[in-house]
Amino acid sequence: MKKIYFLGIGGIGMSALARYFLHEGWHVAGYDRTATPLTHRLEEEGAEIHYEENIDLIPADMRSAEDTLVVFTPAVPHDHKEFCYFREHGYKIEKRSQMLGHLAEGKYVIAVSGTHGKTSTSTLVAWLNRTLTGGGSAFLGGLSKNFDGNLVLGGGNRLAVEADEFDRSFLRLYPDVAVITSADPDHLDIYGTHEEVKKAFAQFAAQIRKGGALIIKQGLELPLHDLECTTYRYSYDEPCDFYARNVKLLEGGHYQYDLVTPDSTIEKCRLGVPGWVNIENSVAAVATVWCAARHEGVALDHDKVREALASFSGVKRRFDFWVNTPRQVYMDDYAHHPNELAATLTSVKKMFPGRRVTAVFQPHLYTRTRDLYREFAEALSHADEVILVPIYPAREEPVEGVSSEMIGRLVTAPWKIVEREDLADTLYAMPTDVVITFGAGNIDVCCKAIAEKLKLKS
Repeated sequence: MKKIYFLGIGGIGMSALARYFLHEGWHVAGYDRTATPLTHRLEEEGAEIHYEENIDLIPADMRSAEDTLVVFTPAVPHDHKEFCYFREHGYKIEKRSQMLGHLAEGKYVIAVSGTHGKTSTSTLVAWLNRTLTGGGSAFLGGLSKNFDGNLVLGGGNRLAVEADEFDRSFLRLYPDVAVITSADPDHLDIYGTHEEVKKAFAQFAAQIRKGGALIIKQGLELPLHDLECTTYRYSYDEPCDFYARNVKLLEGGHYQYDLVTPDSTIEKCRLGVPGWVNIENSVAAVATVWCAARHEGVALDHDKVREALASFSGVKRRFDFWVNTPRQVYMDDYAHHPNELAATLTSVKKMFPGRRVTAVFQPHLYTRTRDLYREFAEALSHADEVILVPIYPAREEPVEGVSSEMIGRLVTAPWKIVEREDLADTLYAMPTDVVITFGAGNIDVCCKAIAEKLKLKS
């Protein structure tokens, strides 16, 4: 039996790879710092996982470098004991992005990138592929509700992947079609400046295979050069190659719209998830399958596109409604960048006009908070009141002087700091109306308790 060991197996991208190799009959094992529903599911599917940094816990049959492949996520520190052991003993070690690149060979690859919006868009691409062709595979950066997971296995040649800019991982991919949803200043601990972020996205675009397509958001300017592909622009409702028009707000925050492509208009689309941000994501997703259909020499089936959009259930922790009644609304969202927060809050304000919005935010990473605390404060000021949770450190050690209070002091709405474990009781005691929890850390473990408390008030 072939053997593969994952350092950081519980990450959303790593767990998808682990599930793929389990499906292929490999012996899969790995380490992660904490147990989560994702790691429990992997264990149920046959993976051996431990949660202590300990060489002795590496399975005995994986102590040989000759027949064991090691895959790691850049979030694992280089002085990690197990990482050091594998390097010192001559194991073949690859980044997650390298492995994803291997698995993409021979496929028609649709890669969705961007500092925000890529998970929802790539998941919708996977669902469109399945609905339009009956097949298609995907490695996703979130848990699709339609597929009940982050791995999609299907027939045909189409492969949808989320192309992650962290640590320049997406530069391991050479897609046939690439989407760039955004290129905001993020991961500045790696890139240094916003200009370097833009250069990396431009390099990613230059790696699109000859004759392929780049689908880039209208208004996003990158230093693009040496492209051997066709470039298309997309937007929410600004006329360009792909956009929505005749947008109408329906009950419950859903929308009806016509989706314009370069050669036709798909009328009366209705997306299965609410929010205008998701309309924009759907425009980008349809653009990718339009390109794939042209490559295959066929036209888009408008009825199937409408069916796919209407039946799309979304992604867990992306505009994820837990309570939606006339008296109480509660949704959870993975947003962890200022532009994501602003987009979601603006969308919610449009969906629920005149209602009071309480934003609950757990900052993710000390360095991101240090670099963007002013922008976070500006974005959160769209809410009527703000609750801040202490910073989730992830892979980082604390940075002196950096805290959630840095954001709060600049927020123009009323704000306070609340410990994560006290959120449910705090919100229950407040006169809430529309509540949104934000963050890429562990704030989601509170969702069930918050929902139960808010349901008592609805």
